[in-house]
Amino acid sequence: MVILRTQDEIKSYSLEMKKAGKVIGLVPTMGALHEGHLTLMREAKAKTDVVIASVFVNPVQFGPNEDFDAYPRDFEGDCQKMEKAGVDAVFHPTPEEMYPDGFCTYVNVEGEFTKRLCGGQRPGHFRGVATVVTKLINLARADKAFFGQKDAQQVCVIRRFVEDLAIPVEINMVPIVREESGLARSSRNMYLSAKEKEAALVLSRSLNKAKEAFDGGLTKASAVKQIIVDEINKEPLAAIDYVEIYSFPELEEIEYINREAIMAIAVKIGKTRLIDNVILEG
Repeated sequence: MVILRTQDEIKSYSLEMKKAGKVIGLVPTMGALHEGHLTLMREAKAKTDVVIASVFVNPVQFGPNEDFDAYPRDFEGDCQKMEKAGVDAVFHPTPEEMYPDGFCTYVNVEGEFTKRLCGGQRPGHFRGVATVVTKLINLARADKAFFGQKDAQQVCVIRRFVEDLAIPVEINMVPIVREESGLARSSRNMYLSAKEKEAALVLSRSLNKAKEAFDGGLTKASAVKQIIVDEINKEPLAAIDYVEIYSFPELEEIEYINREAIMAIAVKIGKTRLIDNVILEG
């Protein structure tokens, strides 16, 4: 597995792979890898010839009061996991390498759907995501890029700007990977104490309860949403950031779930903000 640290190095590597006729898969990450990330990498390995993963905690997508400095970092451990997952090359730049002096170009997706869910709670977040992902796709000369469903709104944003800007890359969304308990795997799970991790099970439990009601014939969005809210409110350590049901992938408001829709939630367990979602077939 090759480690690339500069833009020139990844450009040279990806060009060499292209000249050899290889199909390149890209898996952007911020490190602190877990089974969810590794599933993306294995999926990329199955669908492409060469897998390039990035490990870069992107400062541009963090707000001023968010956890950029505290975000978990373990590059050595990440490399061991990536090599076992079949990753061919890792791009691990510094912030100064990605955003050198004079950098002033950003990708801003302006659709209303970017102002909902995490976009509504984290102003500027998707500007940072869109900018770094555009740059990574270009540097890697990626044919396919792989992202997790846990960040479903992010996938919607990426697919939008890829289409709008005619970027020749296929965006693949891979289903959420969960712990045996049902908790969605997340790098932020390591912030949780044992008691908080138990409390965090309310996220998947509330979504499953709402899905059962939908599968049983309940289609009024507000009623399904209330089931989620009521279940989360039973947990003393949980504080709701948002609970929403939108059409998917448009993320439009709906009164009834009569087409594909997403139940998406963000909940703080103690000081840790966790997200989860379930996609419903309308």
